Amino acid sequence: MKRQLLLPNQTCLETPRLYLRELNPEVYQYLFTEFNNSRIAEYLGFTTSKEVEVEREKYALGMVTYFATFKSFHLLEKATGRVLGKCGYHTWVPTHRRAEVGYELFSDADKNKGYMKEALGAILKYGFEQMNLYRIEAYIAEYNIPSAKLLKHYGFTVEGNARGHYVVDGINEDSLSLSLLLPEFEKLQAAQIKSQVATSNS
Repeated sequence: MKRQLLLPNQTCLETPRLYLRELNPEVYQYLFTEFNNSRIAEYLGFTTSKEVEVEREKYALGMVTYFATFKSFHLLEKATGRVLGKCGYHTWVPTHRRAEVGYELFSDADKNKGYMKEALGAILKYGFEQMNLYRIEAYIAEYNIPSAKLLKHYGFTVEGNARGHYVVDGINEDSLSLSLLLPEFEKLQAAQIKSQVATSNS
């Protein structure tokens, strides 16, 4: 990966087709104090000045509280260097070893190609092994079938319905609440390794 795409002490994960470039409060501080709007837009994969201003406002309001912080990752396509989207954790509460996972592809043209499935596996592994998480939560719209399938693939359990949980176009909508615990993830990992060994020996 080109060094100019990474800032000092910035983590970068890797999958077969992607680099996953870390975004955290320190990265945002560096961006908004050292970069102009044009460079910020390029770095974050934005196409309009409005997107930059929205992100700048979030930064100005404060992206960390005493109780919670975040750690996210950009999806960079290895072949082109394009920023495809992001995946990572917000509402991360280190004291209680839990965080909410979220993800987004910026362009519809990049959907249904397995990019997020590829990225999420690495992000979950990083969360449990490097961030010391015990519980990873996810909240999705009930009608978001692709997202539900993605989370089910990685062993998430549906816990119930969070009423009036998320605002969409000014209206509070319900969200489906799911979670994955460390022992469940470890069991899934062990099963995958066993399957790979069996395949290689056949």
